[in-house]
Amino acid sequence: MSEPDYFSFEEYQNRLTKLEEIKALGINPYPHTHCPTHEIDAILNQYKDQELLGFEEAEAKKTDFVALSGRIVLHRSMGKNIFAQIQEGSSRIQVLFNRDHTNVKDLPIDKELSAHKFLEKKLDLGDIIGVEGHLFRTHKGELTVYVTEVSLLCKSLLPLPDKHSGLTNKEARYRKRWVDLISHPEVMETFKLRSKILANIRAYFAKSDFMEVETPILERVYGGAQAAPFTTHLNALHMNMYLRIALEISLKKLIVGGFSRVYEIGKVFRNEGIDATHNPEFTSVECYASYWDYNDVMRFTEGLYEFLAKEIFGTSKIGFRKDKKGNEHEIDVAAPWIRISMIDSIKKYANIDVEDLSDEEMREILIKKETIDLDQIKKMSRGILTAKLFEEFVEEHLIQPHFIIDHPIETTPLCKLHRDPELAKKGIVERFEGFILGCEICNAYTELNDPLLQRKLLEAQDRLLQAGDAEANPIDEEFLEAICQGMPPCGGLGIGIDRLVMLFTGESSIRDVLYFPLMRQQTAEKEE
Repeated sequence: MSEPDYFSFEEYQNRLTKLEEIKALGINPYPHTHCPTHEIDAILNQYKDQELLGFEEAEAKKTDFVALSGRIVLHRSMGKNIFAQIQEGSSRIQVLFNRDHTNVKDLPIDKELSAHKFLEKKLDLGDIIGVEGHLFRTHKGELTVYVTEVSLLCKSLLPLPDKHSGLTNKEARYRKRWVDLISHPEVMETFKLRSKILANIRAYFAKSDFMEVETPILERVYGGAQAAPFTTHLNALHMNMYLRIALEISLKKLIVGGFSRVYEIGKVFRNEGIDATHNPEFTSVECYASYWDYNDVMRFTEGLYEFLAKEIFGTSKIGFRKDKKGNEHEIDVAAPWIRISMIDSIKKYANIDVEDLSDEEMREILIKKETIDLDQIKKMSRGILTAKLFEEFVEEHLIQPHFIIDHPIETTPLCKLHRDPELAKKGIVERFEGFILGCEICNAYTELNDPLLQRKLLEAQDRLLQAGDAEANPIDEEFLEAICQGMPPCGGLGIGIDRLVMLFTGESSIRDVLYFPLMRQQTAEKEE
Protein backbone atom coordinates (compact mmCIF):
# COMPACT_ATOMS: atom_id res chain seq x y z
CA MET A 1 0.00 0.00 0.00
CA SER A 2 1.44 3.37 -1.01
CA GLU A 3 1.96 6.04 1.64
CA PRO A 4 0.50 9.56 1.35
CA ASP A 5 2.89 12.28 0.23
CA TYR A 6 2.76 14.13 3.53
CA PHE A 7 4.45 11.23 5.33
CA SER A 8 7.72 12.49 3.83
CA PHE A 9 7.17 16.15 4.76
CA GLU A 10 9.78 17.50 7.17
CA GLU A 11 7.10 19.32 9.18
CA TYR A 12 5.11 16.10 9.60
CA GLN A 13 8.19 14.24 10.81
CA ASN A 14 9.07 17.05 13.23
CA ARG A 15 5.60 16.97 14.72
CA LEU A 16 5.72 13.19 15.06
CA THR A 17 8.91 13.61 17.07
CA LYS A 18 7.24 16.21 19.30
CA LEU A 19 4.26 13.90 19.74
CA GLU A 20 6.47 11.12 21.08
CA GLU A 21 8.29 13.57 23.37
CA ILE A 22 4.96 14.80 24.76
CA LYS A 23 3.85 11.23 25.44
CA ALA A 24 7.19 10.52 27.17
CA LEU A 25 6.44 13.38 29.57
CA GLY A 26 3.28 11.57 30.65
CA ILE A 27 0.91 13.95 28.88
CA ASN A 28 -1.97 12.48 26.87
CA PRO A 29 -1.97 14.51 23.63
CA TYR A 30 -5.50 13.33 22.79
CA PRO A 31 -7.62 13.48 25.98
CA HIS A 32 -11.25 12.37 25.90
CA THR A 33 -12.94 15.61 26.91
CA HIS A 34 -12.61 19.22 28.01
CA CYS A 35 -15.12 21.45 29.78
CA PRO A 36 -14.87 25.13 28.80
CA THR A 37 -17.07 27.65 30.59
CA HIS A 38 -17.65 29.76 27.49
CA GLU A 39 -17.33 29.77 23.71
CA ILE A 40 -14.98 32.39 22.28
CA ASP A 41 -17.72 34.10 20.29
CA ALA A 42 -19.86 34.47 23.43
CA ILE A 43 -16.96 36.03 25.36
CA LEU A 44 -16.23 38.50 22.56
CA ASN A 45 -19.88 39.56 22.45
CA GLN A 46 -20.27 39.72 26.23
CA TYR A 47 -17.24 41.95 26.77
CA LYS A 48 -17.12 43.97 23.56
CA ASP A 49 -18.44 47.13 25.22
CA GLN A 50 -17.19 46.48 28.76
CA GLU A 51 -14.21 48.08 30.40
CA LEU A 52 -11.80 45.63 31.99
CA LEU A 53 -8.86 45.93 34.34
CA GLY A 54 -5.33 45.43 33.03
CA PHE A 55 -2.47 42.96 33.04
CA GLU A 56 -1.50 43.31 36.72
CA GLU A 57 -5.07 42.73 37.96
CA ALA A 58 -5.44 39.65 35.71
CA GLU A 59 -2.12 38.31 36.97
CA ALA A 60 -3.42 38.77 40.54
CA LYS A 61 -6.61 36.88 39.54
CA LYS A 62 -8.82 39.90 40.26
CA THR A 63 -10.63 39.86 36.91
CA ASP A 64 -13.27 37.54 35.48
CA PHE A 65 -12.30 33.88 35.13
CA VAL A 66 -12.92 31.95 31.89
CA ALA A 67 -12.11 28.53 30.49
CA LEU A 68 -11.93 28.41 26.69
CA SER A 69 -10.74 26.06 23.97
CA GLY A 70 -9.57 26.57 20.43
CA ARG A 71 -6.96 26.01 17.74
CA ILE A 72 -3.67 27.91 17.89
CA VAL A 73 -3.47 30.17 14.82
CA LEU A 74 -0.82 32.61 16.04
CA HIS A 75 2.10 31.99 18.42
CA ARG A 76 4.95 34.41 19.24
CA SER A 77 7.37 34.73 22.15
CA MET A 78 8.08 38.12 23.73
CA GLY A 79 10.52 37.76 26.64
CA LYS A 80 8.83 36.15 29.62
CA ASN A 81 5.46 36.12 27.84
CA ILE A 82 4.13 34.17 24.87
CA PHE A 83 1.23 35.73 22.97
CA ALA A 84 -1.02 33.49 20.94
CA GLN A 85 -4.40 33.53 19.27
CA ILE A 86 -6.80 30.63 19.49
CA GLN A 87 -9.65 30.15 17.07
CA GLU A 88 -12.99 28.47 17.64
CA GLY A 89 -15.27 28.41 14.63
CA SER A 90 -14.85 31.80 12.97
CA SER A 91 -13.92 33.66 16.19
CA ARG A 92 -10.45 34.33 17.62
CA ILE A 93 -9.20 35.61 20.95
CA GLN A 94 -5.73 36.53 22.19
CA VAL A 95 -4.20 34.55 25.04
CA LEU A 96 -1.06 35.26 27.07
CA PHE A 97 1.21 32.60 28.59
CA ASN A 98 3.50 33.86 31.37
CA ARG A 99 6.79 32.25 32.39
CA ASP A 100 6.01 32.45 36.11
CA HIS A 101 2.27 31.93 36.32
CA THR A 102 1.17 29.63 33.47
CA ASN A 103 1.17 25.90 34.09
CA VAL A 104 0.71 22.99 31.67
CA LYS A 105 -1.76 20.36 32.80
CA ASP A 106 -0.14 16.99 33.61
CA LEU A 107 3.40 18.28 33.01
CA PRO A 108 5.55 16.75 35.78
CA ILE A 109 7.06 19.44 37.97
CA ASP A 110 10.27 17.49 38.51
CA LYS A 111 11.13 17.47 34.82
CA GLU A 112 13.82 19.76 33.46
CA LEU A 113 11.38 21.07 30.83
CA SER A 114 9.50 24.04 32.26
CA ALA A 115 5.94 24.90 31.35
CA HIS A 116 7.18 27.95 29.46
CA LYS A 117 9.64 25.88 27.40
CA PHE A 118 6.96 23.28 26.74
CA LEU A 119 4.62 25.96 25.38
CA GLU A 120 7.43 27.47 23.35
CA LYS A 121 8.95 24.27 21.93
CA LYS A 122 6.25 21.60 21.87
CA LEU A 123 3.17 23.48 20.71
CA ASP A 124 2.61 24.27 17.03
CA LEU A 125 0.17 26.26 14.95
CA GLY A 126 -2.86 24.08 14.46
CA ASP A 127 -2.73 22.41 17.88
CA ILE A 128 -5.99 22.52 19.83
CA ILE A 129 -5.68 23.61 23.44
CA GLY A 130 -7.81 24.46 26.43
CA VAL A 131 -6.94 27.53 28.51
CA GLU A 132 -8.05 28.74 31.93
CA GLY A 133 -7.35 32.22 33.15
CA HIS A 134 -8.49 35.80 33.72
CA LEU A 135 -9.61 38.41 31.24
CA PHE A 136 -7.93 41.78 30.73
CA ARG A 137 -7.39 44.38 28.06
CA THR A 138 -3.97 45.24 26.68
CA HIS A 139 -2.82 48.84 26.34
CA LYS A 140 -4.20 48.73 22.79
CA GLY A 141 -7.57 47.59 24.09
CA GLU A 142 -7.42 43.99 22.87
CA LEU A 143 -9.41 41.49 24.94
CA THR A 144 -6.92 38.90 26.23
CA VAL A 145 -6.87 35.89 28.54
CA TYR A 146 -4.03 35.78 31.10
CA VAL A 147 -3.65 32.01 31.13
CA THR A 148 -3.02 30.14 34.38
CA GLU A 149 -3.30 26.63 32.97
CA VAL A 150 -3.04 25.10 29.51
CA SER A 151 -4.36 21.69 28.47
CA LEU A 152 -3.24 20.05 25.24
CA LEU A 153 -6.42 18.70 23.63
CA CYS A 154 -5.14 17.61 20.22
CA LYS A 155 -1.63 17.60 18.77
CA SER A 156 -1.86 18.37 15.06
CA LEU A 157 0.55 16.58 12.74
CA LEU A 158 0.15 18.74 9.65
CA PRO A 159 0.75 22.51 9.54
CA LEU A 160 -1.77 25.18 8.73
CA PRO A 161 -1.29 27.10 5.48
CA ASP A 162 1.12 30.02 5.63
CA LYS A 163 -0.67 32.93 7.33
CA HIS A 164 0.30 35.37 4.56
CA SER A 165 -0.11 33.37 1.34
CA GLY A 166 -2.66 31.02 2.90
CA LEU A 167 -4.68 28.47 1.00
CA THR A 168 -5.33 30.59 -2.07
CA ASN A 169 -5.89 27.99 -4.78
CA LYS A 170 -9.65 27.64 -5.21
CA GLU A 171 -9.55 23.96 -6.16
CA ALA A 172 -7.42 23.15 -3.13
CA ARG A 173 -9.83 25.06 -0.91
CA TYR A 174 -12.78 23.04 -2.23
CA ARG A 175 -10.95 19.72 -1.85
CA LYS A 176 -9.73 20.53 1.65
CA ARG A 177 -12.71 22.41 2.97
CA TRP A 178 -11.65 21.71 6.56
CA VAL A 179 -8.44 23.70 5.99
CA ASP A 180 -10.37 26.36 4.09
CA LEU A 181 -12.67 26.84 7.09
CA ILE A 182 -9.71 27.21 9.45
CA SER A 183 -7.81 29.61 7.17
CA HIS A 184 -10.76 31.68 5.98
CA PRO A 185 -13.24 32.33 8.82
CA GLU A 186 -15.53 34.20 6.41
CA VAL A 187 -16.22 30.88 4.67
CA MET A 188 -17.65 29.55 7.91
CA GLU A 189 -20.00 32.55 8.01
CA THR A 190 -21.33 31.54 4.59
CA PHE A 191 -22.20 28.09 5.87
CA LYS A 192 -23.70 29.47 9.07
CA LEU A 193 -25.96 31.58 6.88
CA ARG A 194 -26.86 28.48 4.87
CA SER A 195 -27.93 26.76 8.07
CA LYS A 196 -29.94 29.80 9.12
CA ILE A 197 -31.70 29.84 5.73
CA LEU A 198 -32.68 26.18 6.10
CA ALA A 199 -33.98 26.76 9.64
CA ASN A 200 -36.11 29.67 8.44
CA ILE A 201 -37.43 27.72 5.45
CA ARG A 202 -38.66 25.09 7.90
CA ALA A 203 -40.19 27.81 10.09
CA TYR A 204 -42.06 29.31 7.12
CA PHE A 205 -43.43 25.94 6.04
CA ALA A 206 -44.49 25.13 9.60
CA LYS A 207 -46.27 28.49 9.84
CA SER A 208 -48.18 27.54 6.69
CA ASP A 209 -49.24 24.13 8.10
CA PHE A 210 -46.94 22.00 5.95
CA MET A 211 -45.63 18.71 7.33
CA GLU A 212 -42.02 17.76 6.67
CA VAL A 213 -41.54 14.22 5.33
CA GLU A 214 -38.70 12.02 4.10
CA THR A 215 -38.97 9.90 0.97
CA PRO A 216 -36.61 7.37 -0.67
CA ILE A 217 -33.45 8.41 -2.45
CA LEU A 218 -33.15 5.01 -4.16
CA GLU A 219 -35.90 4.45 -6.73
CA ARG A 220 -36.81 1.68 -9.14
CA VAL A 221 -38.13 4.23 -11.65
CA TYR A 222 -36.95 7.83 -11.79
CA GLY A 223 -39.04 10.85 -12.72
CA GLY A 224 -40.17 14.35 -11.81
CA ALA A 225 -37.63 16.24 -13.94
CA GLN A 226 -35.88 16.13 -17.29
CA ALA A 227 -32.48 14.77 -16.32
CA ALA A 228 -30.22 11.77 -16.78
CA PRO A 229 -30.03 9.66 -13.59
CA PHE A 230 -27.23 8.00 -11.68
CA THR A 231 -27.58 4.22 -11.57
CA THR A 232 -26.57 1.75 -8.90
CA HIS A 233 -27.21 -1.89 -8.02
CA LEU A 234 -28.97 -3.32 -4.98
CA ASN A 235 -27.25 -6.60 -4.22
CA ALA A 236 -29.85 -7.81 -1.70
CA LEU A 237 -32.63 -7.83 -4.31
CA HIS A 238 -30.45 -8.29 -7.43
CA MET A 239 -31.90 -5.20 -9.08
CA ASN A 240 -30.71 -1.98 -10.63
CA MET A 241 -31.77 1.22 -8.89
CA TYR A 242 -31.60 4.95 -9.60
CA LEU A 243 -30.75 7.90 -7.40
CA ARG A 244 -33.75 10.22 -7.48
CA ILE A 245 -33.66 13.16 -9.87
CA ALA A 246 -36.49 14.96 -8.06
CA LEU A 247 -38.61 14.70 -4.92
CA GLU A 248 -41.88 15.08 -6.80
CA ILE A 249 -43.24 11.60 -7.42
CA SER A 250 -43.10 10.29 -3.85
CA LEU A 251 -44.56 13.50 -2.45
CA LYS A 252 -47.51 13.35 -4.85
CA LYS A 253 -48.21 9.79 -3.70
CA LEU A 254 -48.51 11.17 -0.17
CA ILE A 255 -51.00 13.78 -1.40
CA VAL A 256 -53.02 10.92 -2.93
CA GLY A 257 -52.80 9.15 0.43
CA GLY A 258 -54.50 12.04 2.18
CA PHE A 259 -51.81 14.39 3.50
CA SER A 260 -52.95 17.88 2.59
CA ARG A 261 -49.64 19.78 2.68
CA VAL A 262 -46.23 18.12 2.60
CA TYR A 263 -42.67 19.22 1.91
CA GLU A 264 -39.22 17.69 1.87
CA ILE A 265 -35.71 19.12 1.97
CA GLY A 266 -33.36 16.56 0.52
CA LYS A 267 -30.56 15.59 -1.82
CA VAL A 268 -31.27 15.17 -5.52
CA PHE A 269 -28.90 13.67 -8.09
CA ARG A 270 -28.66 14.46 -11.79
CA ASN A 271 -26.00 13.04 -14.08
CA GLU A 272 -25.27 16.33 -15.80
CA GLY A 273 -22.53 18.87 -16.33
CA ILE A 274 -20.78 20.93 -13.69
CA ASP A 275 -20.64 24.71 -13.89
CA ALA A 276 -21.16 27.80 -11.75
CA THR A 277 -24.80 26.95 -11.01
CA HIS A 278 -24.85 23.13 -11.40
CA ASN A 279 -23.52 20.33 -9.25
CA PRO A 280 -24.61 16.72 -9.94
CA GLU A 281 -25.59 16.36 -6.26
CA PHE A 282 -27.65 19.24 -4.89
CA THR A 283 -30.22 20.09 -2.24
CA SER A 284 -33.81 20.79 -3.15
CA VAL A 285 -36.99 21.66 -1.31
CA GLU A 286 -40.29 20.58 -2.84
CA CYS A 287 -43.78 21.11 -1.46
CA TYR A 288 -47.28 20.13 -2.49
CA ALA A 289 -50.56 21.58 -1.22
CA SER A 290 -53.99 20.12 -1.92
CA TYR A 291 -56.54 22.50 -3.44
CA TRP A 292 -53.90 25.07 -4.44
CA ASP A 293 -53.12 26.17 -7.99
CA TYR A 294 -50.09 27.94 -9.38
CA ASN A 295 -51.45 31.33 -8.32
CA ASP A 296 -51.50 30.17 -4.69
CA VAL A 297 -47.97 28.80 -5.12
CA MET A 298 -46.75 32.13 -6.54
CA ARG A 299 -48.01 33.98 -3.49
CA PHE A 300 -46.46 31.35 -1.21
CA THR A 301 -43.10 31.55 -3.03
CA GLU A 302 -42.72 35.32 -3.02
CA GLY A 303 -43.81 35.25 0.62
CA LEU A 304 -41.07 32.72 1.42
CA TYR A 305 -38.31 34.84 -0.15
CA GLU A 306 -39.55 37.99 1.56
CA PHE A 307 -39.77 36.16 4.91
CA LEU A 308 -36.21 34.82 4.55
CA ALA A 309 -34.84 38.25 3.63
CA LYS A 310 -36.48 39.96 6.59
CA GLU A 311 -35.36 37.27 9.03
CA ILE A 312 -31.75 37.40 7.80
CA PHE A 313 -31.26 41.02 6.69
CA GLY A 314 -34.09 42.78 8.51
CA THR A 315 -35.47 44.05 5.18
CA SER A 316 -36.73 42.68 1.88
CA LYS A 317 -33.63 44.16 0.23
CA ILE A 318 -30.87 41.55 0.23
CA GLY A 319 -28.14 43.93 -0.96
CA PHE A 320 -26.20 44.44 -4.17
CA ARG A 321 -25.68 41.30 -6.23
CA LYS A 322 -23.89 40.69 -9.53
CA ASP A 323 -25.63 39.35 -12.62
CA LYS A 324 -23.97 36.95 -15.08
CA LYS A 325 -22.22 39.85 -16.81
CA GLY A 326 -20.78 41.20 -13.57
CA ASN A 327 -23.13 44.18 -13.29
CA GLU A 328 -24.34 44.99 -9.78
CA HIS A 329 -28.00 45.45 -8.85
CA GLU A 330 -29.73 46.05 -5.54
CA ILE A 331 -32.19 43.17 -5.26
CA ASP A 332 -35.52 43.58 -3.48
CA VAL A 333 -37.54 40.37 -3.01
CA ALA A 334 -40.63 42.12 -1.61
CA ALA A 335 -43.96 40.78 -2.84
CA PRO A 336 -45.61 41.01 -5.28
CA TRP A 337 -43.18 39.92 -7.96
CA ILE A 338 -43.58 40.71 -11.67
CA ARG A 339 -45.77 38.15 -13.46
CA ILE A 340 -45.51 37.72 -17.22
CA SER A 341 -46.16 34.83 -19.61
CA MET A 342 -43.28 33.20 -21.45
CA ILE A 343 -44.64 34.32 -24.83
CA ASP A 344 -45.18 37.92 -23.64
CA SER A 345 -41.68 38.03 -22.09
CA ILE A 346 -40.15 37.07 -25.45
CA LYS A 347 -42.15 39.85 -27.09
CA LYS A 348 -41.14 42.39 -24.40
CA TYR A 349 -37.44 41.62 -23.96
CA ALA A 350 -36.48 40.17 -27.36
CA ASN A 351 -38.99 41.96 -29.59
CA ILE A 352 -39.99 38.60 -31.06
CA ASP A 353 -43.67 37.76 -31.46
CA VAL A 354 -43.70 33.98 -31.34
CA GLU A 355 -47.37 33.77 -32.31
CA ASP A 356 -46.62 35.44 -35.64
CA LEU A 357 -43.75 33.07 -36.49
CA SER A 358 -43.71 29.65 -38.08
CA ASP A 359 -41.61 26.85 -36.63
CA GLU A 360 -39.04 27.34 -39.38
CA GLU A 361 -38.79 31.07 -38.71
CA MET A 362 -38.17 30.34 -35.05
CA ARG A 363 -35.45 27.86 -36.04
CA GLU A 364 -33.81 30.47 -38.27
CA ILE A 365 -33.55 32.88 -35.32
CA LEU A 366 -32.01 30.21 -33.10
CA ILE A 367 -29.54 29.03 -35.75
CA LYS A 368 -27.86 32.44 -35.52
CA LYS A 369 -26.90 31.62 -31.91
CA GLU A 370 -23.59 29.80 -32.26
CA THR A 371 -24.02 28.09 -28.89
CA ILE A 372 -26.93 25.93 -30.10
CA ASP A 373 -26.41 22.66 -31.97
CA LEU A 374 -28.02 22.72 -35.44
CA ASP A 375 -29.15 19.09 -35.26
CA GLN A 376 -30.89 19.78 -31.95
CA ILE A 377 -32.75 22.75 -33.41
CA LYS A 378 -34.08 20.62 -36.26
CA LYS A 379 -35.62 18.15 -33.78
CA MET A 380 -37.28 20.75 -31.54
CA SER A 381 -41.06 20.98 -31.41
CA ARG A 382 -42.78 24.37 -31.41
CA GLY A 383 -43.09 24.42 -27.63
CA ILE A 384 -39.41 23.61 -27.13
CA LEU A 385 -38.45 26.23 -29.73
CA THR A 386 -40.43 28.80 -27.74
CA ALA A 387 -38.72 27.78 -24.50
CA LYS A 388 -35.32 27.96 -26.23
CA LEU A 389 -36.01 31.46 -27.52
CA PHE A 390 -36.88 32.48 -23.98
CA GLU A 391 -33.70 30.92 -22.62
CA GLU A 392 -31.45 32.56 -25.21
CA PHE A 393 -32.98 36.03 -25.43
CA VAL A 394 -34.93 36.76 -22.25
CA GLU A 395 -33.41 35.19 -19.13
CA GLU A 396 -30.52 37.66 -18.84
CA HIS A 397 -33.00 40.56 -18.57
CA LEU A 398 -34.87 39.14 -15.56
CA ILE A 399 -32.87 40.91 -12.85
CA GLN A 400 -35.46 41.80 -10.23
CA PRO A 401 -37.78 38.94 -9.16
CA HIS A 402 -40.00 37.69 -12.00
CA PHE A 403 -42.48 34.87 -12.36
CA ILE A 404 -42.48 33.57 -15.93
CA ILE A 405 -45.86 31.89 -16.25
CA ASP A 406 -47.75 29.77 -18.81
CA HIS A 407 -45.18 27.49 -20.46
CA PRO A 408 -45.50 25.12 -23.45
CA ILE A 409 -46.69 21.63 -22.50
CA GLU A 410 -43.58 20.04 -24.05
CA THR A 411 -41.46 21.47 -21.21
CA THR A 412 -43.07 19.18 -18.62
CA PRO A 413 -45.27 16.07 -18.57
CA LEU A 414 -46.53 16.67 -15.02
CA CYS A 415 -48.41 19.97 -15.26
CA LYS A 416 -52.12 20.72 -15.83
CA LEU A 417 -53.25 22.33 -19.07
CA HIS A 418 -54.23 25.97 -18.76
CA ARG A 419 -57.78 26.66 -17.56
CA ASP A 420 -58.23 29.18 -20.39
CA PRO A 421 -59.59 27.01 -23.26
CA GLU A 422 -57.80 29.08 -25.90
CA LEU A 423 -54.42 28.70 -24.17
CA ALA A 424 -55.10 25.02 -23.54
CA LYS A 425 -55.65 24.51 -27.28
CA LYS A 426 -52.21 26.01 -27.90
CA GLY A 427 -50.67 23.54 -25.48
CA ILE A 428 -49.99 26.03 -22.67
CA VAL A 429 -49.76 24.67 -19.13
CA GLU A 430 -50.08 26.36 -15.74
CA ARG A 431 -46.40 26.37 -14.91
CA PHE A 432 -44.18 29.15 -13.65
CA GLU A 433 -40.48 29.61 -13.04
CA GLY A 434 -39.03 32.29 -10.80
CA PHE A 435 -36.01 34.31 -11.97
CA ILE A 436 -33.65 36.69 -10.17
CA LEU A 437 -30.43 38.08 -11.68
CA GLY A 438 -31.16 36.14 -14.86
CA CYS A 439 -31.09 32.77 -13.03
CA GLU A 440 -33.95 30.36 -12.46
CA ILE A 441 -34.64 30.12 -8.73
CA CYS A 442 -37.78 27.95 -8.61
CA ASN A 443 -40.17 25.83 -10.65
CA ALA A 444 -43.89 25.26 -9.96
CA TYR A 445 -47.09 23.86 -11.44
CA THR A 446 -50.76 23.49 -11.08
CA GLU A 447 -50.23 19.75 -10.86
CA LEU A 448 -51.72 17.37 -13.40
CA ASN A 449 -54.18 14.95 -11.78
CA ASP A 450 -55.92 13.58 -14.90
CA PRO A 451 -54.67 9.96 -15.02
CA LEU A 452 -55.47 9.47 -18.72
CA LEU A 453 -53.64 12.60 -19.87
CA GLN A 454 -50.82 11.82 -17.43
CA ARG A 455 -50.36 8.39 -19.03
CA LYS A 456 -50.39 9.91 -22.51
CA LEU A 457 -47.69 12.45 -21.60
CA LEU A 458 -45.50 9.91 -19.83
CA GLU A 459 -45.81 7.53 -22.77
CA ALA A 460 -44.57 10.36 -25.00
CA GLN A 461 -41.65 10.84 -22.63
CA ASP A 462 -40.87 7.13 -22.72
CA ARG A 463 -40.79 7.19 -26.53
CA LEU A 464 -38.28 10.05 -26.37
CA LEU A 465 -36.19 8.00 -23.94
CA GLN A 466 -36.25 4.99 -26.25
CA ALA A 467 -35.23 7.25 -29.13
CA GLY A 468 -32.11 8.29 -27.26
CA ASP A 469 -33.12 11.34 -25.19
CA ALA A 470 -31.15 10.65 -21.98
CA GLU A 471 -33.11 13.31 -20.04
CA ALA A 472 -36.58 11.91 -20.81
CA ASN A 473 -38.51 9.92 -18.20
CA PRO A 474 -39.51 6.25 -18.35
CA ILE A 475 -43.08 5.08 -17.68
CA ASP A 476 -43.78 4.89 -13.95
CA GLU A 477 -46.73 2.52 -13.61
CA GLU A 478 -46.78 2.78 -9.83
CA PHE A 479 -47.17 6.56 -10.04
CA LEU A 480 -49.90 6.25 -12.68
CA GLU A 481 -51.75 3.79 -10.46
CA ALA A 482 -51.56 6.30 -7.60
CA ILE A 483 -53.00 9.05 -9.81
CA CYS A 484 -55.78 6.67 -10.86
CA GLN A 485 -56.64 6.34 -7.18
CA GLY A 486 -57.45 10.04 -7.25
CA MET A 487 -55.23 13.05 -6.47
CA PRO A 488 -57.00 16.27 -5.44
CA PRO A 489 -56.32 19.55 -7.23
CA CYS A 490 -52.82 20.45 -6.14
CA GLY A 491 -50.11 23.07 -6.42
CA GLY A 492 -46.44 22.11 -6.32
CA LEU A 493 -43.15 23.98 -5.96
CA GLY A 494 -39.46 23.12 -6.24
CA ILE A 495 -36.57 25.37 -5.14
CA GLY A 496 -32.86 24.66 -5.43
CA ILE A 497 -31.48 25.41 -1.97
CA ASP A 498 -27.92 25.88 -3.20
CA ARG A 499 -28.92 28.61 -5.67
CA LEU A 500 -31.04 30.27 -3.00
CA VAL A 501 -28.00 30.34 -0.70
CA MET A 502 -25.88 31.75 -3.55
CA LEU A 503 -28.37 34.59 -3.95
CA PHE A 504 -28.51 35.42 -0.26
CA THR A 505 -24.74 35.20 0.30
CA GLY A 506 -23.76 36.92 -2.94
CA GLU A 507 -21.60 33.99 -4.06
CA SER A 508 -21.22 33.51 -7.81
CA SER A 509 -20.32 29.80 -7.80
CA ILE A 510 -22.35 26.92 -6.40
CA ARG A 511 -19.10 25.39 -5.13
CA ASP A 512 -18.77 28.24 -2.62
CA VAL A 513 -22.02 27.25 -0.87
CA LEU A 514 -21.45 23.47 -0.87
CA TYR A 515 -19.41 22.01 1.95
CA PHE A 516 -17.76 19.44 -0.32
CA PRO A 517 -18.45 20.10 -4.02
CA LEU A 518 -17.79 17.33 -6.49
CA MET A 519 -14.28 17.58 -7.92
CA ARG A 520 -12.31 15.77 -10.59
CA GLN A 521 -10.00 13.07 -9.25
CA GLN A 522 -6.52 14.45 -8.69
CA THR A 523 -4.90 11.37 -10.25
CA ALA A 524 -6.84 12.01 -13.44
CA GLU A 525 -5.66 15.62 -13.46
CA LYS A 526 -2.06 14.50 -13.25
CA GLU A 527 -2.53 12.06 -16.12
CA GLU A 528 -4.03 14.78 -18.29
